[in-house]
Amino acid sequence: MQLFYFKNINAHSTSFSFDKEESKHIYKVLRKKEGDVLFVTNGLGLLFKTKITLASDSKCTVEILSIETTEKQKYQLHLAVAPTKMNDRYEWFLEKVTEIGVQEITPIICDHSERKVIKTERFDRIVLSAMKQSNQVFLPILNEPIAFKDFIKKSNSGQKFIAHCEETTKKMLTEVVQANQDCTILIGPEGDFSLKEIEIALENNYNPVSLGATRLRTETAAMVACHTIALINE
Repeated sequence: MQLFYFKNINAHSTSFSFDKEESKHIYKVLRKKEGDVLFVTNGLGLLFKTKITLASDSKCTVEILSIETTEKQKYQLHLAVAPTKMNDRYEWFLEKVTEIGVQEITPIICDHSERKVIKTERFDRIVLSAMKQSNQVFLPILNEPIAFKDFIKKSNSGQKFIAHCEETTKKMLTEVVQANQDCTILIGPEGDFSLKEIEIALENNYNPVSLGATRLRTETAAMVACHTIALINE
């Protein structure tokens, strides 16, 4: 199934038109024509089966034939991940965790972060593309970057973990995480969290965890954490 995205539709919609850019892609690149069926999601759990009623490179209009509702997962995973020095590595992380299944992502600026200024416009496109490629009907929330000290003050619900590399008492994430519960996981930058940040996280009820015996890059650690949560909730 090839999946398309249009956010401005809901269960009461009967028809809609794609914007000019998407219409051109459907008509010129994909060679779709009137009468062809398209599957579309609004990123909020609804899958629309539609039929093209008007096809051109400037406007593609579809009629909604049926609507399928997908329930949210029993858990919500929020990954708070420090930006990597190289943007392409963070983009890789965004793509993979979207494919695996994550509900919310927040870039956190830490003491050791080498990249402090983040533009999320391209990140948004990568998350959207990964959602469509993996045939999912929920678009993950990608928040604006926030300082670690400000993020930690937020009342994130459910289980809270911080994955760091300091030689302190930690348990494996697989040993402590519980299925069917919301979960927030903090992943630090290339230089890891500072000792002060770890202390603040512990004071705010974040549990220290390990993701394995080897030292992982930021983007790898985030993907491992996401995959671990997904497997535990299978």
